[in-house]
Amino acid sequence: MTLDDALDELRAQAEPGRAEQMAAYHKIDRLYLGVANPTTDMLVRNWRQAMDLETRLTLARDLWQTNIFEARVAAAKLLTQARIKPSDATAWQLIASWVPDFDSWAIADHACMAGQRRLTADPTRMDEVENWTTSDHMWTRRAALVVTLPWTKQNHPSTDESAARDRILGWAATYVSDPDWFIQKAVAWWVRDLSKHDPDRSRAFLANYGDQMKPFARKEASRHLAV
Repeated sequence: MTLDDALDELRAQAEPGRAEQMAAYHKIDRLYLGVANPTTDMLVRNWRQAMDLETRLTLARDLWQTNIFEARVAAAKLLTQARIKPSDATAWQLIASWVPDFDSWAIADHACMAGQRRLTADPTRMDEVENWTTSDHMWTRRAALVVTLPWTKQNHPSTDESAARDRILGWAATYVSDPDWFIQKAVAWWVRDLSKHDPDRSRAFLANYGDQMKPFARKEASRHLAV
């Protein structure tokens, strides 16, 4: 599977009029082919089964570099899996190299889903993610919270997982006065998801920092908490 092959398959699945709708919705100046996300997902599943890991890494790198919307989504989907052996470090480095290119929530979230798998595979990468929290690039700062969402999920976290929660909430605390909608939404998302499994930590965060958050973000963060 070459880059040209992959792009030809994507183009063959384009739906009339969808590209224009996607461009209007995402509001980012790039090429949109007009392929529905479930269709991209189906194509990528077929590609994954047909190629070895090194070929997949190369194709993901090449797809991302096109800056085509569906190609970047497909690149992220190619690397979204629990285990990538023996190229786990290479996959993480590739995903991390994409972060400065983030410019829309849809592409960023797909790439972060791939990053979540690599981060949970090796939590020591959290040190690298922490550096994202002080970036001048809003999407990089946001990615630090989106890529760490797996740490909101455990009902009975280990000592290390509990410490990681506190660490990430510390990052979120530095974001609460940021007026950017996407940053506020990311804080709310993290605290809201955490509240399903660790309501006490979520309540404590909101007690300490809720007044500094935008009202919509505070409301979203507390959605699952009893009042």
